[in-house]
Amino acid sequence: MTADATTDVVLQCRGEVSAAEREYAETKIARLSDLVSAPVLFARIVLTTHDDPARERPASAKGELDVNGRLVLAHVAAATMHEAIDLLDARLRERLERFAHHQQSKARRARSSEVGQWHHGDRETSRPAYFPRPVDEREVVRTKTFAVDAMTPDEAAFDLELLDHDFYLFVNLETGEDNVVARSPDGGYVLSERSATCSLDDVAASIGRDDRRPPAASTAEAVDLLELGGLRHLFFVHPDDGRGRVLYHRYDGHYGLIVPASS
Repeated sequence: MTADATTDVVLQCRGEVSAAEREYAETKIARLSDLVSAPVLFARIVLTTHDDPARERPASAKGELDVNGRLVLAHVAAATMHEAIDLLDARLRERLERFAHHQQSKARRARSSEVGQWHHGDRETSRPAYFPRPVDEREVVRTKTFAVDAMTPDEAAFDLELLDHDFYLFVNLETGEDNVVARSPDGGYVLSERSATCSLDDVAASIGRDDRRPPAASTAEAVDLLELGGLRHLFFVHPDDGRGRVLYHRYDGHYGLIVPASS
């Protein structure tokens, strides 16, 4: 495959993948380097088909791009390999566009910091503590997660960094469960799950597993747990629909509630 002079591309196939499908994937991925100004140093595509007739989406496609030292990942599944390749292309395009936007914003913040300005995207050490609003005055502000499609923990960690968040609620592509990936004190990440069944053997980021399971609680009960535990955020499962949610302290002193995009 030929992309540009700085890009090394590896295509791996598992199961039955036709020559036409391989060529289609290579052509799609080769065009992605035009979306970013930074060089794409390495690219890997893994196309997999499964023989299990019980699988609704037996074709999967995984893409890994090294954009000047920053890993951009996507992993999708579909009914056909052609559809999986199209979904992979769309997912990678979305992430590369967000990566480019993030780099531009980072450059603007760096220029602004030279004159002592503070911006929302600054790192945790620059952020103010949340406003100590009295508990009886606090309201719950509901927001849907940015993660619309199922993804891997690696992809969730990547999105967390792009959005400069401390935690990220998403649907795990492997297990189909609502999970949360959050920053850990050692500079890596921690994955919170209901069943603790997701494999972390092949992740690129430094992701550990949270030994605690999210409690089943209503929003009011989650508020109590958040306050009693002295926590900045709480991942919990709402008993009405069995879906995961995250309650957290907003900087304005109110509570923020992140709910699944489909709820």
